[in-house]
Amino acid sequence: MTVQLRQVAPADIEKESFAIIDREIGPHGFDAEAYEVVRRVIHATGDFSFKETMRFSPGAIARGLAAIRGGGDILTDVTMTAAGIGKKLLSRWGGKVVCLVGDEDIAREAQDEGVTRSELAIRRGLSAGVGIVAIGNAPTALVEAIRLTGLMPPAERPLIVGLPVGFVNAAESKALLAESDCLHITSLGRKGGSPTAAATINALLRLAARQP
Repeated sequence: MTVQLRQVAPADIEKESFAIIDREIGPHGFDAEAYEVVRRVIHATGDFSFKETMRFSPGAIARGLAAIRGGGDILTDVTMTAAGIGKKLLSRWGGKVVCLVGDEDIAREAQDEGVTRSELAIRRGLSAGVGIVAIGNAPTALVEAIRLTGLMPPAERPLIVGLPVGFVNAAESKALLAESDCLHITSLGRKGGSPTAAATINALLRLAARQP
């Protein structure tokens, strides 16, 4: 047998994983908070290319931390994104994860309007007010989040974590977010997905718990 497995205690696996990332990532221009997000995305995906593609608008992390500590809810586009978020830690500040995509009324209305369920779910969720919008799957949901957030007064805008994956408008929707004046965390190109969006939120949750 030529394969040699690492001997790591179960409790140390995550710690060792981050140590490997820290050794292999090389030079980067992220500040300490942004790096915590990037390394957790790399940890979730095993993909170091996020080092080159992740983008943070000025004030994005601060807005996300303020939303979490203020008990703001997190609105997601799909249940897979919602499933990956650390709800127990979020509940420490009174917030919850909201995902409306499976609502029967949303499904029926989306069909009647000729839009995706995720798009309509984001529209409905934003109308109720949330602290963070996390998009890990649907470009249509991200475009709607950008449109609606742009209509809000700057002080009331949620942080948009926009990380849809795929070949139809995924890269384009994220480029649109990066060019907008919305507070955002995103990654350029086709890569992304629910694991990256959830990892980003979980990094923010840990930062919020760590700092006073």
